[in-house]
Amino acid sequence: MFTFLHAADIHLDSPLKNLAVREEAPVETIRGAARRAFDNLIELAVVEQVDFLLLAGDLYDGSWKDYNTGLFFIDRMRRLRKAGIPVVLVSGNHDAASRITRALRLPDNVTHLSSRSPQTIQLEDPGVAIHGQSYPRRAVSENLALAYPDPVPDLFNIGLLHTALTGRPGHEPYAPCTRDDLIHKGYDYWALGHIHQREEVCRDPWIVFPGNLQGRYIRETGAKGATLVRVEHGQVAEVEFRELDVVRWSFLRLDCGDIHSEGELLEQAGTVFQQEADLADGRPLMLRLELHGPCPFHGELVRDLRYWEHALEGLAIDIGEIWLEKILFHTRRPGNPDSATLKGSPMEPFFQAVDSEAVEFFEAPELQKLLDRLPAELLRTQPLLPEDPDEQQLLVREIRDMVLARILEQGDQ
Repeated sequence: MFTFLHAADIHLDSPLKNLAVREEAPVETIRGAARRAFDNLIELAVVEQVDFLLLAGDLYDGSWKDYNTGLFFIDRMRRLRKAGIPVVLVSGNHDAASRITRALRLPDNVTHLSSRSPQTIQLEDPGVAIHGQSYPRRAVSENLALAYPDPVPDLFNIGLLHTALTGRPGHEPYAPCTRDDLIHKGYDYWALGHIHQREEVCRDPWIVFPGNLQGRYIRETGAKGATLVRVEHGQVAEVEFRELDVVRWSFLRLDCGDIHSEGELLEQAGTVFQQEADLADGRPLMLRLELHGPCPFHGELVRDLRYWEHALEGLAIDIGEIWLEKILFHTRRPGNPDSATLKGSPMEPFFQAVDSEAVEFFEAPELQKLLDRLPAELLRTQPLLPEDPDEQQLLVREIRDMVLARILEQGDQ
């Protein structure tokens, strides 16, 4: 029997996004989250006395040139060497672009697999063959798995690969391959990386994305960590997810259909905040809240968004270590007509473009001019156009909802 740990997408010292949106947020804690999560991984390896650790790419982040990042990694590898734990890793797309990767001299318990061709190393005790190939450059479009060698007889065979498989939303389609490509290789376990959401692609054989070690922004929500694998009699006996993140990200949608008063809004928000805090198990929680749906209380909400932001932020902080990364006000009055009501009005082209998802109609300079003309309360905490296209689209739709709400409110008056 033996055990090993499988982790990927560490992104040591990669900057987390949207850190300073709330003054009271624990910015330093969040900035150091990737290192602390990696420390949790090292601690888990030592406590569990694993036989080896696999790192399936993107240990670093390509834009970073600070060698202190690499020195931190080497120090943690030395701790594993003292514990008698070997480490096998491949470079991913971010590592391939990192100067740190090329300049470091690794401790002798660490094997960095070649980028020229697939390489196999054997660990005599416990009897394992690990096959893998690092990225030679950032963008790898070929199917690396096809050239991986045949399994070594009488050993437990593991494939170590940084890949998007057939593609996953939000990830570049690097080193593409199919599930069947991996199954037909005949290995006992595939240790994958690149996809930041944990996924068990297959259980016969086991093909696993462990997800990234620490969520870095609002698209990386939920528990993050590594996979602990126990092998008995040459077969996988147990695959266990272990939470190792130190800051949790969450996106909550609160249906406001039965909210008629401030008290009801705060009560329902407090309930969902507490539920998320319980799931975070004491970790600081960065939370995006969306209030949506037809809402009897809609008029009071849109009249003073700043007040409701402060009220909800205060409620979150009172419950525990919860910081609202953003609040989206996407409610409407019950029975509201939609933007079709404005047919023939000067605002019709704006609503048609957004409703048809033709957000590309708004080139950044033109959209910024529009934003500059809007009242400050509509822009709230994000007066500048975001760089992320998805965030741009979200902002445009949020402005659309609020503009429509204001027009309809004026119509009532």
